[in-house]
Amino acid sequence: MRVVIIGAGEVGTAVAENLAPNHNVVVIDTDDDRSEQVKYDLDVLTITGDGTSMGTLDDADIGETDLFLACTDDDRANIVACGTAKAMSDPFTIARTKKVEYFRTWEDSDAAFDVDFMVCTDLQAAEDVVRVIELPTAISVDPFVGGLVTMAEFKIDAESPVAGQTIADADRFESLTFVGLFRNSEMKLPDGGSILQPGDQAVVVGSPRSVRTFASDIAPETALTKPEDIVILGGGEVGYHTARLLEEQGYETRLIEEDESRARELAEKLPGSVVINQDTTDVDFLARENVAEADVVVTALKTDEANLFGTVLTRRLGADRVISVVERVDYVMLFTEIGADVTVNPRKVTAKEISRFSYDSIAENIGVLDSDDAEVIELQLTPGSDLTGAQIRELREGFGAPLVIGAITRDRNLVTPRGDTILQAGDNVVAFVETDSVGRLTALA
Repeated sequence: MRVVIIGAGEVGTAVAENLAPNHNVVVIDTDDDRSEQVKYDLDVLTITGDGTSMGTLDDADIGETDLFLACTDDDRANIVACGTAKAMSDPFTIARTKKVEYFRTWEDSDAAFDVDFMVCTDLQAAEDVVRVIELPTAISVDPFVGGLVTMAEFKIDAESPVAGQTIADADRFESLTFVGLFRNSEMKLPDGGSILQPGDQAVVVGSPRSVRTFASDIAPETALTKPEDIVILGGGEVGYHTARLLEEQGYETRLIEEDESRARELAEKLPGSVVINQDTTDVDFLARENVAEADVVVTALKTDEANLFGTVLTRRLGADRVISVVERVDYVMLFTEIGADVTVNPRKVTAKEISRFSYDSIAENIGVLDSDDAEVIELQLTPGSDLTGAQIRELREGFGAPLVIGAITRDRNLVTPRGDTILQAGDNVVAFVETDSVGRLTALA
């Protein structure tokens, strides 16, 4: 498949890196140095130019392009680029936006902007924040098959009751599968004898109820308790949509925004939240507001530097759980080291969402894991699929790379995968697979 990507920033580069091994990728960027760096790092064709220009797109051979991705930081440029591509040819177009208004316009009209699919970075980040708030012990959560299946990743602390247990002892659920373990940055496929050690990150797939119950086994004192006091630092788009989504689900939030006019606007939009106009770096104010007593603090300020300071500050005040929004991928590890319990990187989330369209529209969904070594992917099997009729045990043995079938839904019912389970046409299969082998798995589907 021929893919043209507009924008060689973090999102565009991450998407290009995902697609380059199996597709013919062209990356366009206005910055010559950045174009050269991507060419050197990924061994793809790059063009320095304006992705909204017909001349540049003609140089990229837009007439032979199958997939067109506009991933720059400029929402309008992305929309215009997709429109230009559609005027010249008929590729499948995907635009990345930050503003939810553009996304809502596109969502309400099939023909808006000549964009076939739109990804809203800020809205997706807010949805990720809300999911981890709802499952207090998780570091990442993704729904699959319309919510019938949940993937969650948990960090095992030394004081957790499951630390030291074998998988066989910890897995007391019919509809739950341990699909992966990450230990000291290495990926392991767990079996019944694998021992859960402090510091491990365990990835499970199963029914929402079984995942939540397992979460209570990891940390009984917090997992099944609904957060009652949620503080959000920053009233930008991510902070606002986090508060809005939480309001819709019955949560009470306190949102602190230092800009007076923005705070007034948010107070009107969020009648179920307490909006406070105050400097988020004012230690005395945060102490008076008992931020340390909050069940969850979300740092969603304008810059990574501000969020970093907010994370350190709330941690020192004694906040129980801190979720930090981190724009730059290379800052994620730093946030973790200074005390963030969960980091949400909007660019990484967006890149994953865009990448699933590279698999010939086979991938229904892709889960975002803390590690880049593996992915959780949802596939819907057709009668002509090479996976249809396959036995799970034989599939795993013959695949030649780490692969675990975590869940199967059949006629909207959850089927627990066993070694002798036969995959059928119409099944939705949720699988844990090594990142480098995702393309090979989707080719079978």
